[in-house]
Amino acid sequence: MAHHPEYPMQQLTRRIFLKSGGLALVALGMSSTPLFLTQAAAETAQSLNSAGKRRKILVTIFQRGAMDGLMAVTPFTDPHLAQFRPRLTMNVGKDASNLIDLNGTFALHPALGAFEPLFREQRLAIVHGMGSPNTTRSHFDAQDYMETATPERKGTDSGWLNRASALLLQEATAQKQAVTPFQALALTSAMPRSLYGDAPALAITNLSDFSIGAGSGGMLKQAKAVKGASAQGFESRFESGFESLYEQTSQEILRGAGKDSFDAMSILQKAQLNTLKPASGVVYPASPLGESLRQIAQLIKADVGVEIAFAESGGWDTHVQQGTANGAFARRAKDLSDSIAAFWKDISAFQDDVVLMTMTEFGRTVRENGSGGTDHGRASCAFVLGNSVDGGKIHGSLPTLAPENLADGRDVPVTTDFRAVFAGVAGAHLGIKHMPTLFPNWTGAALPIVRM
Repeated sequence: MAHHPEYPMQQLTRRIFLKSGGLALVALGMSSTPLFLTQAAAETAQSLNSAGKRRKILVTIFQRGAMDGLMAVTPFTDPHLAQFRPRLTMNVGKDASNLIDLNGTFALHPALGAFEPLFREQRLAIVHGMGSPNTTRSHFDAQDYMETATPERKGTDSGWLNRASALLLQEATAQKQAVTPFQALALTSAMPRSLYGDAPALAITNLSDFSIGAGSGGMLKQAKAVKGASAQGFESRFESGFESLYEQTSQEILRGAGKDSFDAMSILQKAQLNTLKPASGVVYPASPLGESLRQIAQLIKADVGVEIAFAESGGWDTHVQQGTANGAFARRAKDLSDSIAAFWKDISAFQDDVVLMTMTEFGRTVRENGSGGTDHGRASCAFVLGNSVDGGKIHGSLPTLAPENLADGRDVPVTTDFRAVFAGVAGAHLGIKHMPTLFPNWTGAALPIVRM
């Protein structure tokens, strides 16, 4: 499978996938849920019902490839923009191909039109000038720094969402609250860096196909200790079939690590999830992101204990023929906004409990390149959606795009550290108080973007 050399490989084969302490189990094309999973699902549901408390949920979307924040949310009154981008500049107006004026200074790209009513309703906030203090222009490194939330250090062994999950688990244990295996999950083919770590997490490719990548931490450590199990041994057993793997390992693993992973699979009962169709009038885009958010909505509506969910959107690396109202950027932007808008409408009964946040590794150059696109830059912008969000505003700051104000003389400067946004959301929405654990070596202030 060909892939961009700077992007993390996201393909998962029909074998055990072992990486950085993660164990993934994949069972593609199964026509029904095994009996042991059905039985475990009933136990999980009983545990959830006894909790009697609605959970707060954070949904994150990583826009891989580096979104052009200046095109997504344009400072259309800045006189320097047209000079730097003669082929990419757009006008504000009522025509469907024109920018959507938000506040007299900033305008939304027309392909992001599904965001406009959410912004007007003050549910959607935009953070401009957001980025990393690390100056790398490598996709891989920048994504790694953002997902670990340690831009000053490479090789951090846990992602920030995994650390958030661990803190939530500690609090739940102290409060004697029910905890479920679906507390932290990604609707992706492989475990994202954000969820690497010792706290249990799931990567689910497709609920209906019952393909799961499970356990980014504790399960593998315990599984390797079972009768001297090795990665090679697990792989060979898996190739003889999922049932064979289960028969040979379930008793030993379930005694210690089953609550990390195997019980989580049990919640994916096909019959139950199939009853949770999208709400009336909700149509998700037929795209990987649309499908991921549709499934996250299913799990939220099933009330299976989700607190942290992760999805991703690719294709934002617009070096060539970026386009204006149409083109590569517009296609990605429409998919993003339409998918999020459909998700938000679909979970209408749960909106008070959910905040959705986007992120991208860096932005694009202020000046267009010779191929009608933009190159790797510094700051971009993020979208934060929720009923408790301080919405209808452009947070952060963006200086005029005069050459002397640009980072390295070419880029939108980072005026808001991405950790300030993450901390503002995780602190106020998820109730996480210990920021030094969540963001090691960071002493900045959280952005007050979510109301307590």
